[in-house]
Amino acid sequence: MANCDVREIKILTGNSNHKLVDKICEILGVEQAKCKVSTFSDGEIAIDIAETVRGDDVYVIQSTSNPVNNNLMETLILLDALKRASAYRINVVMPYYGYARQDRKTKAREPITSKLVADLLTAAGAQRIVAMDLHAGQIQGYFDIPVDHLTAVPALANYFKDFVNPEEYIVVSPDLGGVTRARNFANELNLPIAIIEKRRPKPNVSEVMNIIGDIEGKNAILVDDIIDTAGTICNAAVALKKNGAKNVYGCATHGVLSGPAVERLENSVMEKFIITDTIDFKDADKCKKIDVVSVAPILADAIKRVNTNTSVSAMFTR
Repeated sequence: MANCDVREIKILTGNSNHKLVDKICEILGVEQAKCKVSTFSDGEIAIDIAETVRGDDVYVIQSTSNPVNNNLMETLILLDALKRASAYRINVVMPYYGYARQDRKTKAREPITSKLVADLLTAAGAQRIVAMDLHAGQIQGYFDIPVDHLTAVPALANYFKDFVNPEEYIVVSPDLGGVTRARNFANELNLPIAIIEKRRPKPNVSEVMNIIGDIEGKNAILVDDIIDTAGTICNAAVALKKNGAKNVYGCATHGVLSGPAVERLENSVMEKFIITDTIDFKDADKCKKIDVVSVAPILADAIKRVNTNTSVSAMFTR
């Protein structure tokens, strides 16, 4: 049952993704709080919140994407300012959670940076985290505050729903770790799945070892959570083609798109690659193969549900 004590929503953001925040505010029918995030001449971050937030339900929407450390520091300083300004509840909405891939030790003397980021956010004043498609689910356990873990799978699947069918299409996970994600995506479209078995000899480099599943004569949809340099996904697409797939599509929630990623995708054997706007992709209009779908409706719905103390998980149950 919803709590009748519903407080006013205040939405603030740093400089990571103004377009997404504008869309969320438009859906919610609220204006962004008056807040300026700038830098002093020596590079230090300056925050100016020009309206009261006392007693309000505040949502800081910020992706910690490139420049990762600047966007993270903007978030932390905003949280500290809100805590000192007596906000009633401080919620951090992180469409993209930077450092999520550093979630465990893989060799001696490595940090677990995603846990450090969780501690920093909590210490700065965060009382709830709303995140989307965390690279590792266990990151939710790094927090001692509530975490609402959303998924962009429905938004990505919606892109394909008007032209796919189970006889001609198959969903492919590019690695063993992404099988659950691929299965959830496939369930949205009633499609079968296949799995690519690969190994990583070094970071950002992968080698396809085997393909598990029948892709012969099928149109394949590769599904991942993060697309960074795009080497792995492009190699996977080539392997699918060599093994009998007709057309290959790809999609991922977070378009990090660093280094040669855009060029690789544009020159790849894939027909289209679909990302969401969790990270602002400024060159979207210049790319023929990369399409962007918005997760603003999902995030806006989650914010509304948190604000009214209603179920967030109900968004993804049918």
